[in-house]
Amino acid sequence: MEQVELRFDHASQTAQTHTNLSAIRQSSNGLWVAGDETATFEHLSWSGDHFGEQRTYRLADYVDLPAGPEDEADIEGMARANGWLWLVGSHSLKRKRVKSKDPDKAADRLATVVREENRFILARLPLREEVPGPGAILAGAHNLTAYLREDRHLGPFLALPGKDNGFDVEGIAVVGEQIYIGLRGPVLRGWAVVLELELRRLDDSGRRLRVREPYRKHFLDLDGLGVRDLCPDGDSLLLLTGPTMDLDGPVRIVRWRPAERQGVVPKGELEIVLELPYGVGCDHPEGLTRLDDGRLMVVYDSPSPARITPAGGVLADVFMI
Repeated sequence: MEQVELRFDHASQTAQTHTNLSAIRQSSNGLWVAGDETATFEHLSWSGDHFGEQRTYRLADYVDLPAGPEDEADIEGMARANGWLWLVGSHSLKRKRVKSKDPDKAADRLATVVREENRFILARLPLREEVPGPGAILAGAHNLTAYLREDRHLGPFLALPGKDNGFDVEGIAVVGEQIYIGLRGPVLRGWAVVLELELRRLDDSGRRLRVREPYRKHFLDLDGLGVRDLCPDGDSLLLLTGPTMDLDGPVRIVRWRPAERQGVVPKGELEIVLELPYGVGCDHPEGLTRLDDGRLMVVYDSPSPARITPAGGVLADVFMI
């Protein structure tokens, strides 16, 4: 394993983007990255010994966000394919955290579930020489969960917060016309779920998308883990897998070769590629990308102090497989 520095500017350090990284993809000259606490995404260029020269893009400058430009989009996955950059929100509800300073209100906070509309987005932006342009979005009344309300497997989990094993998108990969959406939750009796779908324009404006039905569901036996990210690898997909609940580990990278049919994928059709390190209350692997040289890069949410660099950066891990 090697480590490489991702260096962020002062504004992103203040917004804590570097400590909340949740999505990553390689670009032609660097990396696309995003955190889950803002409504922005970033590009970092390779300098020879680190990734830096950050450029920040406001998602609202490229698509119409349902809750406006300032509310966080909880971006949990990115894909880059066929001249497009894709970004997906968690599509999850949020239960309020218990605050140790106010234990008397703990029960009330645990009973409070919040819905934030900017989380319910899937955006597609055209790239021209790694510069994004105005794009299209699946959101609002036609967001992804709108197609799942009557789904016999996923519908019952739409009312549950993501960290309660509710519906929770954590990754996206695009292969040809097929879009694979990895779900952290729900995990159904130990089986994780990957959605496979295609999109089409909702209207002539080209600014709105909708799902081309029917979609497919794949159920993967990941030993009770959910999907935390995924990326293409030739004719396979590499899945970053980890706990669906608020736990630290285990975390693995698994190879899966998608079949044409919808159905269950037993352990025998999955290959464990790597067991990843993780911390206790820190260093949670969240983003995965396959680099052009064949190595894998992993970025971490809640990085430990050992990952924070003096220059305002954070260390990512790079693995040979």
